[in-house]
Amino acid sequence: MTSVSAHAADASSGPAATTSAPVTSATPEAALPATFVTGNPLGRAAADLAAPITELDGKALALRRAATLGETLDGLPGVSATSYGPNVSRPIIRGLDGDRIRVLQNGTASLDASSLSYDHAVAQDPLSIERVEIVRGPAALLYGGNAVGGVVNTIDNRIPREALNGISGATDVSYGGANRERAGAAQLEFGNGQFAFHVDGFARKSADLRIPGFARSAQQRARDDEDVAQPSGTLPNSDGQTSGAAAGASWTWADGYAGLSYSGYDSDYGTVAEQNTRIRLRQQRLALASEVRNLSGPFTAFKFDFGYTDYEHKEIENGQTGTTFKNHGYEGRIEARHAKIGPLEGAVGVQFSQNTFSALGEEAFVPKSDTTNVALFALEEWAVNQAVKLSFGARVEHSSVKPSAGGNERFDNLPSRNFTPGSVSAGAVFALAPAWSVALNTAYTERAPTFYELYANGPHLATGVYEIGDPQAKLEKAFSTDLSLRYENGPNKGSVGVFYSRFTNFIALNNTGRTVEGDENPLPVYQYAGVPADLYGFEAEGRARVWQGYGNLDVELRGDYTIGRNRDTGEPLPRIAPLRLTAALVYGLGHWGARLEMVHASNQGRVPANDLTTSGYTTLGAALTYQFKAGGAQWLAYLKGENLTNQEVRLASSVLRDIAPQGGRAVRVGLRTTF
Repeated sequence: MTSVSAHAADASSGPAATTSAPVTSATPEAALPATFVTGNPLGRAAADLAAPITELDGKALALRRAATLGETLDGLPGVSATSYGPNVSRPIIRGLDGDRIRVLQNGTASLDASSLSYDHAVAQDPLSIERVEIVRGPAALLYGGNAVGGVVNTIDNRIPREALNGISGATDVSYGGANRERAGAAQLEFGNGQFAFHVDGFARKSADLRIPGFARSAQQRARDDEDVAQPSGTLPNSDGQTSGAAAGASWTWADGYAGLSYSGYDSDYGTVAEQNTRIRLRQQRLALASEVRNLSGPFTAFKFDFGYTDYEHKEIENGQTGTTFKNHGYEGRIEARHAKIGPLEGAVGVQFSQNTFSALGEEAFVPKSDTTNVALFALEEWAVNQAVKLSFGARVEHSSVKPSAGGNERFDNLPSRNFTPGSVSAGAVFALAPAWSVALNTAYTERAPTFYELYANGPHLATGVYEIGDPQAKLEKAFSTDLSLRYENGPNKGSVGVFYSRFTNFIALNNTGRTVEGDENPLPVYQYAGVPADLYGFEAEGRARVWQGYGNLDVELRGDYTIGRNRDTGEPLPRIAPLRLTAALVYGLGHWGARLEMVHASNQGRVPANDLTTSGYTTLGAALTYQFKAGGAQWLAYLKGENLTNQEVRLASSVLRDIAPQGGRAVRVGLRTTF
């Protein structure tokens, strides 16, 4: 549930309004740039960071909010989504997904099973999120090799970080969309200036997704046998419902806080690849957090975050539990900001985690595994002068993975593995003129293979293949660099950048050309193996005030393009989003706001052998907003039109793109209140 923020008052922001360094809101309330906390223990503003970033909150988040985190963020610079139907979607950054993207909750892992399989949902609902921060490119320095592609950090106020006096709250209700979704959330916060309390709850329910035509693409229908059903108009088994609640409290003082929170999340949704299968998911999470500032001595501040998660989901086939997945464990971080050493300002820290993952049933293609990690990291900054700011960092960690066969002979005699990956990074921000700057960021990162890349051995029904791991897999290594040009001058702002990542031993799931017998049809055999790989591309976005008089009219432009390839064979990497371009007109007049947006995605013909290509599309969206005050509260009413031209949209980044398109033409209405 988004709380009141500086960005919430932006009357002209549209559904896709974002902030990407150094972009900040043009409203007076947001004249001071917000502190970007993800990967930044020194409390810097976004414009001072070398890494490419995006932040989303307030009204912009409220109008982008969808049923899943991936769908909410899809279309931001460099961000696409896995999309396994309307109820499951995980963010992809620059073509990297799974265990190369860390999805965090208030800086620590939520420990669900979403990185293991495309049909496993992220156990976070966008209704409960106050702010999202995205680091594009390697963020392994503070979050480990599993963040080699980037970090998505969702932030809420379930542990209040500042003193609260009196009572405040928010509500959010909406209806519509291509799946006739009904969603609502409420939040209440209160305190006496020393003790602060937070409670929130949310729920959403949706019907099957309406689609413009056949569920299966023309290419897929040409491959299908005559007896394969060809649904049209709606996507079968795509309904779902989600609910959750949380309570938190903290003790605050002038120079810090300490608190805890407890939250629960439940979801029940259909898996669109199997018409008789549903997933019932639950997660319970306990979080602790504290910060102490303005200390004297060698360290001036300490920050502590800890989360314990108990996660389980059951795959229900024809009313019977087929497979149960469980993941429970904890992750903690301690960051200490040291006093200035000569020209250097910096922080050191330790991160530690342990989790146990298990799967029991027909789809147990991985063994029970215990994974432990401990890491040390340091970050230093040097403001050479007002025009040049440098940053340096290093991290070393130790990872241990221990499998257990659990009576399944396919997992007998698997070796335990230990890894010691390391990472270093360097960045610089150069101010060329008051409105212009250049940012350069480079990093060398190492990633330890995960338990499923090491030990998988069985049919993975979500992807329709038989997966085999490599128990002797070595560290994945990458050298990455970003270069961007940034501009900001009043309401006019933007950035354009290029990136390149060169991987050694990129752990890819490769088609072996063999098949094994499945329950109904033969399954192709895919095996994890290290290959050399390159990923490179560009990202650009900007906003310009083109007219100011009777209201303000802005033009927004955004685009990104990623190419991924196996350097040995030249073959493209799978599920890479194509060239995407967005253009929008944003008008604001007093309490009213309007947005008209066109999104174009090119066809994706760069696919591995035996993959189907994806057609391009152009969609049109619109939004009308009205903000007002009544009864001592701030109100935001909105009306959104989605895919108004009823285009068939198939995301190249989705493993189910040929059997599960996105929704058709739809209208959504909503009302948000803060008091």
